[in-house]
Amino acid sequence: MIRLLALCVAVPAAADPLFENRSGGLPAHIYAGGWEHFVGGGVAVFDCNGDTLPDIFAAGGATRAKLLVNQGNLVFSEGPIPTFTGVTGAYPLDYNADGLMDLFVLRAGQNQLLTGQDNCGFAASNALPADSGWSTAFTAWWEDDGLPVMAIGNYVDRDDPDGPFGACDNNVILRPSATGYQSNPLTPGFCPLSMLAANDARGRPTLRISNDRHYYVRDGYEQMWDIADQRFLGADDGWQNVSLWGMGIASRDLTGDGRDEVMLTSMGDQLMQIAGANGTYAAAPFTIGTYAQRPHTGDDGRPSTGWHAEFADVDNDGRADLFIAKGNVDQMPGLAIKDPNNLLMQNPDGTFRETAVAAGVATKDRSRGAALADFDGDGRLDLVVMNRRAPMELYRNVTPDTGNWLAVSLSQAGGNRNAVGATVFVTAAGSSQSQQLTVGGGHAGGAALPLHFGLGDATQAQVTVRWPDGEDSTQRVAAGQVVQVTR
Repeated sequence: MIRLLALCVAVPAAADPLFENRSGGLPAHIYAGGWEHFVGGGVAVFDCNGDTLPDIFAAGGATRAKLLVNQGNLVFSEGPIPTFTGVTGAYPLDYNADGLMDLFVLRAGQNQLLTGQDNCGFAASNALPADSGWSTAFTAWWEDDGLPVMAIGNYVDRDDPDGPFGACDNNVILRPSATGYQSNPLTPGFCPLSMLAANDARGRPTLRISNDRHYYVRDGYEQMWDIADQRFLGADDGWQNVSLWGMGIASRDLTGDGRDEVMLTSMGDQLMQIAGANGTYAAAPFTIGTYAQRPHTGDDGRPSTGWHAEFADVDNDGRADLFIAKGNVDQMPGLAIKDPNNLLMQNPDGTFRETAVAAGVATKDRSRGAALADFDGDGRLDLVVMNRRAPMELYRNVTPDTGNWLAVSLSQAGGNRNAVGATVFVTAAGSSQSQQLTVGGGHAGGAALPLHFGLGDATQAQVTVRWPDGEDSTQRVAAGQVVQVTR
């Protein structure tokens, strides 16, 4: 299995990663609140003013959510945004295809769809049906040339008198109609903390739902819902039920075979699933190094608690690495309290090694959401981390001797302007890698940015875009740039 993971290998970079703490460049902000904000705490990362520098929307929980506008050199200023508390997370998407990023804001209470305006402005819309749930997960996809279909994961039903245990709320699918979005229940619900619509190991668009067994207690499991057939997968589909304290989803092709592996964060083991040629998933071997089941510093042997997970090539060597945000829910005595974040770098043989301490990102606050993004435009992915009851953190990637890189941005005519559902294949120096363009995953937040690829020593690459309808287009490009591919 490990040999299989080593198929996509480029020339390795010469040094382990190194980050510089630039948290002083952020306005003061903390994700706070009571039990409704033990979970959540996501960040949405996107360019809200067209200057190519990623900006940040930060959930606040009981405090006010904030828009942080990138001023350059990893300095951010607070921008205007409608005032909301109770925000658990947010995801950027251009839902109305006007070229400006919008925000779907998850809340404990009425969710909000904020429409993007010029120069980082946002306006509240009335596009969403009334709801009062505790929303903790989101994803979206396009089924036609109109508005997107959106899925919302709702956590515990706070109105259930027999709760909170065994009181998971219904999830919903929001479908566009002539009179606005209509809400359709998606049941059973098992208290999701992450959702992702993406092509699965079968190559079919599928909604993956990662659920928290702390509240579903028993009889629940991770779920896969076939988008075309509108049904949950079962044993006849080769889907094996797995029960865990599901919190975050990360998805990326690690083998070069065009099928995404999946990382599921949890209390204790962080479960990686390897996509097979037969369309099913198998647990990665423990020796791969990604289970990250206990703190990698100190002497606390209690299990870790994983939240946001993200695959990204931190050193641009052509191999995707893995960041996992860690932190105790609050003061759960059976779990580690001082729980450092993980930065797992992928080795040439497909295994992963822990580097967070040496890289300078092994914070021990109760981390929740995070994002890896090139905040300063130098081709290296920087890091922002949201913490519960502690200030946000920002780190500049100053890794020396990194490889070359390429970023790919997509656009097409019609309602799905940014080609969500497309897959980008990059071939350089004999190695192949791919990424799907999705909305969702992570924990309570995600990014809408050009897809970043490390290239190792390669100075050119072949880029093939498989558009959402299956048509391919190919071009050869030079490294070290953001390539805009317009259909």
